[in-house]
Amino acid sequence: MEELREDHDYGTVARVTAIDIAKASGMICLRVPHDTIEGRRVQQVWTVASTTNAILELGDRLVCQGVERVVMEATGSYWHPFFYLLEARGLDCWLVNARDVKNVPGRPKTDKLDAVWLAKLAERGMVRASFVPPKAIRHLRDFTRTRTVFVQERTRHKHRVDKALQDAQIKLSGVVSDLFGMSGRAMLDALVTGERTPRVLADLAKGNLVKKKAALIEALTGQFEDHHARLLRVLLGTVDHLTAQIQELDRLIACTLEEITTPHEAQQRNRPPVA
Repeated sequence: MEELREDHDYGTVARVTAIDIAKASGMICLRVPHDTIEGRRVQQVWTVASTTNAILELGDRLVCQGVERVVMEATGSYWHPFFYLLEARGLDCWLVNARDVKNVPGRPKTDKLDAVWLAKLAERGMVRASFVPPKAIRHLRDFTRTRTVFVQERTRHKHRVDKALQDAQIKLSGVVSDLFGMSGRAMLDALVTGERTPRVLADLAKGNLVKKKAALIEALTGQFEDHHARLLRVLLGTVDHLTAQIQELDRLIACTLEEITTPHEAQQRNRPPVA
């Protein structure tokens, strides 16, 4: 830990902390007024690991120092634990755009000097806070983004199912618009369990597909072997698993939306009428 003193007080924020964040740690710069000498500031610089306990200990220390603002750059996703844990500790956290900080002339090149530079900019009011959504919105984003990834992954596995069928000369996707609809899935499951007779498979058609039975028999005539059945079982299991996960995310998204909108609706109901 290092302590420096300066004889000028430029600050618009008296007690400020800046964090230069890396993957596994953060370089902390704390700048506060001197205890006894008016107009002099005390600066401390040290490193903190980006583990939960270390960041919580940092939060306790900053609270004890009466820190008014904690400023950090938006570096990838590494800022998340520092921002969220320190915010939960009751500190006023600002996330700033690295591009804005770099545009200020005189920026140094080392992690230690970066933290000092950012602290000085913050205490002079020369940085702007980026928008960080509240916790409920962050949770909603996590759920919706994960759902998007899972849907894309499920689509890729569905394409692999059709590729396996094409390899076996089964042209079902040319007749059935949705391989994973009621009729298509029934035929796939039957193929997996050992049914190979095209006419029997075509008899599983429902709805409008009944009219296409002749085309289905032709499409289901191929060289589907046990190898294809084993591969198809794995692919269908993955599709089903992803479908279940997507449904669970749908439930979580609905619950989170209700948590977000219910307080707002209650506030609207309790608002006095406009005269």
